[in-house]
Amino acid sequence: MADHIYKTKVYYEDTDAGGIVYYARYLHFIERARTEMIYDHLKLNHKQLREKFNAIFVVRECNIKYLKSAKFEDNLEIKTKVINKSPVRLNLLQEVSKNNEILVTTQVELAVIGSNGSVSKIPKDLLEKI
Repeated sequence: MADHIYKTKVYYEDTDAGGIVYYARYLHFIERARTEMIYDHLKLNHKQLREKFNAIFVVRECNIKYLKSAKFEDNLEIKTKVINKSPVRLNLLQEVSKNNEILVTTQVELAVIGSNGSVSKIPKDLLEKI
């Protein structure tokens, strides 16, 4: 799967009193970017993944490094890249940047569970699309 780019702007609600993006908001940005990657690349939404493939992606691990701060009204790009995949896990690298300068990097591991909450496998035809 090709890298996915999601663009967003920093709103007042994303910032602290000094106009700097509050650290936890980056998790919101990367979550939206992952969701948009699924919509754009797989042409599916989360409901369809659950109903057609009995696959629900959940975050198993997230490591985040803050390099520089974004500020109120900055335009950001979040690049999402699949760096490893298996029938039960996806490993992603996500980078938040402004003007081609990386501000935040994250490595996210997604596990796959079925609708009953237990570990599940991604069906082969879906895994090939990822």
